[in-house]
Amino acid sequence: MPTLDWLNRSAAFTTAAQVPYRLLDTVSTHGDAAQAQQNLLIQGDNLQALKALLPFYRGRVKCIFIDPPYNTQSAFEHYDDNLEHSQWLSMMLPRLQLLRELLSEDGSIWVTIDDNEGHYLKVLMDEVFGRRNFIATIAWEKDKGGRGDADISTSQDMILAYAMQRRRWAETRNLIERTDVQAGRFRNPDNDPRGPWRQGDDGTAKSGTEKQRFPIVLPSGRSVVPKAGRFWAFSQETFERARAEGRVYFGKNGDRLPVIKRYADVVREGVAPRTWWTAEEAGTNQSAKRDHLSKMFPGLEPFATPKPEQLLQRILHISSNPDDLVLDSFLGSGTTAAVAQKMGRRWIGIEMGEHAATHCLPRLEKVVAGEPGGISQAVAWQGGGGFRFARLGAPVFDAQGCIHPEVRFATLAAFVWQQETGTAFEPANGQAGTPWLGTHSVFDSCSRLPDAPEVAISPEIAPPEPVLRSRTAYYLLFNGILGDKRPASGNVLTRAVLDALLQLHAATPHPDAPLVVYGEANRLGPETLSRARVTFKHIPYDVKAR
Repeated sequence: MPTLDWLNRSAAFTTAAQVPYRLLDTVSTHGDAAQAQQNLLIQGDNLQALKALLPFYRGRVKCIFIDPPYNTQSAFEHYDDNLEHSQWLSMMLPRLQLLRELLSEDGSIWVTIDDNEGHYLKVLMDEVFGRRNFIATIAWEKDKGGRGDADISTSQDMILAYAMQRRRWAETRNLIERTDVQAGRFRNPDNDPRGPWRQGDDGTAKSGTEKQRFPIVLPSGRSVVPKAGRFWAFSQETFERARAEGRVYFGKNGDRLPVIKRYADVVREGVAPRTWWTAEEAGTNQSAKRDHLSKMFPGLEPFATPKPEQLLQRILHISSNPDDLVLDSFLGSGTTAAVAQKMGRRWIGIEMGEHAATHCLPRLEKVVAGEPGGISQAVAWQGGGGFRFARLGAPVFDAQGCIHPEVRFATLAAFVWQQETGTAFEPANGQAGTPWLGTHSVFDSCSRLPDAPEVAISPEIAPPEPVLRSRTAYYLLFNGILGDKRPASGNVLTRAVLDALLQLHAATPHPDAPLVVYGEANRLGPETLSRARVTFKHIPYDVKAR
């Protein structure tokens, strides 16, 4: 596959791995305290913030939307949007790599960009996400007017859409509601009691087989056959079945070529999204700035090109459902988080600089309070929910690999679990208040399903049963989780601690699984560990900081 080459490309591919994991320090909680745990606004560098999220959200984000700097050689107030081309690519690559790690298997990422870097970004995203996972390039009419001082006035931005797994995404994506024009194509000229219908297969076509050149006797008594070189647009079996079911229309006088009906109540509820999104459908930069942000914050200067809520509503509708997790690591004016809140999605927004507190935070507070702008009326938003505001804290591990004293059990557990399983940590995997983090099972599939969405899987062919490859239980002795914080006991694997772990392990769903135990020290010999099927790993040296 063709790839891009640029100055410092090799270094850019290792940047994400070199970023240290950092703590996330909650600064404040807004709205309903319980629901606030689902939504997170982070102030800080988005590369470091994305790395900090991995242990807790890897593979869990259903939809990512980002609006990165376009590298247009112009100085924006809130962003350095004047990077050299190679610097811009080196900035984007590690962020895309981390975003990919956060996507769920049926998730998707949507990136707005213009012609200046859009085509280079397409090739870069092909490399990160795989060409087979490319969904579409969408043209969004961002500007209804035009610039009189431009040689060519650009009216659209592009939105590059990729899936984590194209076939999985195609199975779960949502349709767009029919427009009035599209809905008007369903009519009922013959007063069919089954309701409105539109033309399905009708008349003749230029291609077909001789089996599609059969005579049809119309209700008027006239017998018709396609002319030489033409064929019916349906088979004889399809036609006879439809006629027997009363689903064929021959015109008002029963003397027109047949039309097979498609009823409004049996076709799918919407239409597939198109790649051209008009200003009427998705709003414009001007409408977002003039009609919404300026009214919401009359004393603040909004972003130069804020994204309208209608645009994000369309993307989130297609790619997610209520309670799904949405992420924006270039949050800007806060539109993605605002729309996600109004549409009942969980969300994470990351924004650098003081305007995370001066723009994003007050906007989201207004959303929780029920602000009426943007899409509020369309989705009947009246307020509710909540969110946490956090900043990046200290590195979890220092330069020598030692654990920061502020790290608590749940945080280290997330790092250990991610390191061992490659998945996000879910406390419910184990048993709260105990060293058991969970038992992880790895399966092999007997055969590989096709990735392309065009390949249909017959419902008569059952997918192969997964085959268990391995199963391992993970335990962590840290922060006195056993209730004994003495140096020589609770965090150290002794005979008494091992007996307590084995007793706990016997009550788990898979007591036959071997154990991996992380602790500060081990007082047992290799034969004792082998008989108990325990592998001991030392904190902090066996906990990888990167």
